[in-house]
Amino acid sequence: MPDTDREKNHKQRMQRKKEVIDTRIAKADKNRGVLLIHTGNGKGKSSSGFGMVARALGHNMRVGIVQFIKGSDSTGEERFFKQFEQVSYHVMGEGFTWETQDMQRDKEVANIAWKQAVKLLSDNTFNLVLLDELNIALKSKLLDIETVIHDLQQRPEMQHVIVTGRGAIPELINIADTVTEMKLIKHAYTSGVRAQKGIEY
Repeated sequence: MPDTDREKNHKQRMQRKKEVIDTRIAKADKNRGVLLIHTGNGKGKSSSGFGMVARALGHNMRVGIVQFIKGSDSTGEERFFKQFEQVSYHVMGEGFTWETQDMQRDKEVANIAWKQAVKLLSDNTFNLVLLDELNIALKSKLLDIETVIHDLQQRPEMQHVIVTGRGAIPELINIADTVTEMKLIKHAYTSGVRAQKGIEY
């Protein structure tokens, strides 16, 4: 096929594609806060959430962060985002459940964390709330799912919420606006590589 024909066909395909995209954009006429879920066994769930936090700060938005499972070990994201006046950052976990090995204590800690989350979800001055590893707390039945769903649905109309963690439960997926599953294809850990500063924490 001559180059001129290829160029003509390409232009026609792009014109059709533009028409489809423009139509979809025109139909998206709602303006409200959205609930996003990042789940799956692959790496990048929290990383993606914190990337959105950075984006929100670029728009001078106010952000609330609650980390449910991750314990007192310092992370790069905590060190970085705590520098911003617009960020209210709360590390509420005591470590992964296989480390704590105390179901009752895990429930108590998770419920304390949720009370902090509700404060953020009830405050319309927060434009974005990141609930890091909430999925794990729900999957492990550390929190009452009906209470969590009710509180999420009662948040301010324009407030966005990001929920991260593997094993997102169906009840939460059903009320979410956007759900992304991170798929594990390959991970350095399985080859014996330790968690690396700036990559995993």
